Amino acid sequence: MTIPLTALLTRLTAVGPYFTADPTPRADPSEGGFRPMAELHGDGIAGHVEEIGRRMGTGAGRVAASTAQLGLASRLWSVALGCAALGGAVPDLGPGRLWWRRPPAGPVELRLPGPRPLPGPLPEAVHRAVAVGHLVPLDEAVRSRYAVSPRILRGNAASALVGAVRVLLDRAPDAPYPPVPLVEHLLARPPLQGTGTFLHEEGLGVAFTRRSCCLYYRVPAATCGDCVLRTRAPGRTA
Repeated sequence: MTIPLTALLTRLTAVGPYFTADPTPRADPSEGGFRPMAELHGDGIAGHVEEIGRRMGTGAGRVAASTAQLGLASRLWSVALGCAALGGAVPDLGPGRLWWRRPPAGPVELRLPGPRPLPGPLPEAVHRAVAVGHLVPLDEAVRSRYAVSPRILRGNAASALVGAVRVLLDRAPDAPYPPVPLVEHLLARPPLQGTGTFLHEEGLGVAFTRRSCCLYYRVPAATCGDCVLRTRAPGRTA
């Protein structure tokens, strides 16, 4: 029996903050300072990158831009993959339907008033909701303004997807629609194809080593869990 999307999104809040999107219908979705996600596909990304750079102490350059894109990809994948795994449905996350707000700390907050499902098989719906609907225009905005390479951005998106499935396997191990096959499908097709090596072993979880660097290593004493630099000889760069 299909769970209504409003109930499904409410249930997802228990999985974690990256999986949360408020589905409450509102006469004014911008109430409380929320803004349409579509603005991040254009000039609006600059203010977000600037704030991320301030928090990280790196300034609004390539490191902040890469980190901002990775964080947004994590939020989007988590909501779409979480709904698919727990309820067998994917909400329409169209840029004109999804709203966002940046809190003082933590991941961006999302609002999806009156959610409606995307038609089609789950793999296609997840791909369309996130990769087509958001990552393509978001990556173009980041690439054109901050000269972050497409390879890095694709690797970020793959890393974000694997992070989402890792949390789901840990916190919702009995999800009725197994998320690992969905992730394997998404990693095997553009834009994520060739971004890294993904392994899953029942009972042990997942592992992923990416083939590009997210630039986070430029923050003092910081690398990511799937960092490509861990497998490279000293002195080599991404």
